[in-house]
Amino acid sequence: MAASTRLAGPRTRLQKASLGTGIVFVLFGILGFIPGVTSNYGSLGFAGPGSGALLLSVFQVSILLNAVHLLFGIAGVLMARTHPQARNFLIYGGVTYLLLWLYGFLAGDTTPANFLPANNADDWLHLALGLAMIALAIVLAARGPAVPAGVAGSDSSNSGDNSNRSGSLSDDVTEPAPTPHLKEHYENP
Repeated sequence: MAASTRLAGPRTRLQKASLGTGIVFVLFGILGFIPGVTSNYGSLGFAGPGSGALLLSVFQVSILLNAVHLLFGIAGVLMARTHPQARNFLIYGGVTYLLLWLYGFLAGDTTPANFLPANNADDWLHLALGLAMIALAIVLAARGPAVPAGVAGSDSSNSGDNSNRSGSLSDDVTEPAPTPHLKEHYENP
């Protein structure tokens, strides 16, 4: 049986953000195949600007683009298992969406180079998604993963040599607890 790569304990906020983002992409990948939610469903093409289907009557979609959304969402859900993978999903996924935004403006709405079909609304959505994903990764990764109970440095008793130094400016400041993947470094310098 394969070993789990998920850290013990509750998910971090970053992992929850990756999971939520992945679920949203899976949802929109599925919705792109549902008539009614996708207008002009009869003109849903495999790829290219000829696909006239519009998700939520706004965003141009195709079979290829819906499949990409599904796969991207599944990657987000799977990568939410660990803090570093969740961070990578949000950062690299955000960069990918910023590149798609740039590609959409360079390719144009009706040219054959627009093989993923993207209209003006898609382009602006790609910009917003890219910036939001990168911002989530930066803000939530800065907090770091929670330290499980029982890991060195996680208790607040601070019974080490540097506790309660009188006369110091940092009497009330405690050293931050090390993250689980750096635990060995702090215990065995």
